Amino acid sequence: MITAPVSRRVSNLLLAASCAVLSACGGVGYPLEHYEAVYSKAALETPAPDPATLERQTPQQQVRIAHGRYLVQITGCAACHTDGALVGEPDPRRELAGSHLGIAYTNPMRGGFPGVAYPANLTPDPAMGLGNWTDAQIAAAIRTGSLNGEPGHLVVMSWPLYQRMTDDDVAAVVAYLRTIPAIANAVPPRVPPGTRAGTSYVYFGVFRSGPAITR
Repeated sequence: MITAPVSRRVSNLLLAASCAVLSACGGVGYPLEHYEAVYSKAALETPAPDPATLERQTPQQQVRIAHGRYLVQITGCAACHTDGALVGEPDPRRELAGSHLGIAYTNPMRGGFPGVAYPANLTPDPAMGLGNWTDAQIAAAIRTGSLNGEPGHLVVMSWPLYQRMTDDDVAAVVAYLRTIPAIANAVPPRVPPGTRAGTSYVYFGVFRSGPAITR
C-alpha cells in the first residue's frame, strides 16, 4: 500500500511532468514565422448607384442595375475589394475601390516569398478603376479571371464560381459597376513569386489537412 507521503510525492512528480509538457507545448511556434491567424467577418452592403447616373437610365436599365447590385452583394465582392474588409474594419469611403491588403496565391512554404495579388478597384474611375475597361474586358475578368488573355491576372478571384453566370447576369453586374461612384484609389501592382511584397497580405487556399498529411 502506498503511504500518504509517497502518494503526495507521486502526485507532485505527475504535476511537474504535466507542467513540463505544457511548457513544451507553449514553446512550439506556428510553422510560419511572423504570421498570425486572422478571420474576416465583413459582410458589406454594396454601394448604391450614383443618383445622377441612375436617373439617366431607362426603367429597364434600372431593373438590370438593381439585379447587378444584388449579384455583387450575394457573391461577396466587397469583402475583398474594399480596404479593411479582409482584416480590420472596412473603410466605408472606399467600397469596392480595391484593397491594399494583398492575397498570396502561392505556397509560403516553398520558394521564399509568395506571389501576391491585390483586389482591384471596381469603381468606374478612369485612371485607377474600370472606367476605361470595355464591357467585354469586365465580362472576361468575371468569367475567366484574366484580362486580355493574361493567365492568372485575377488568380485569387473566385471566377470558377462565376463562370457559369448567364449573359444577362454578367451584363447586369457590368451595368451596376458602371453606375457606382468613381473612387480614385490605386492598389499596388501584383507581386511575382520570390519578390518581397511592400504591404501586408493574407493566404487563401494554401493549406491542406487529412489522413494523407503526415507533417
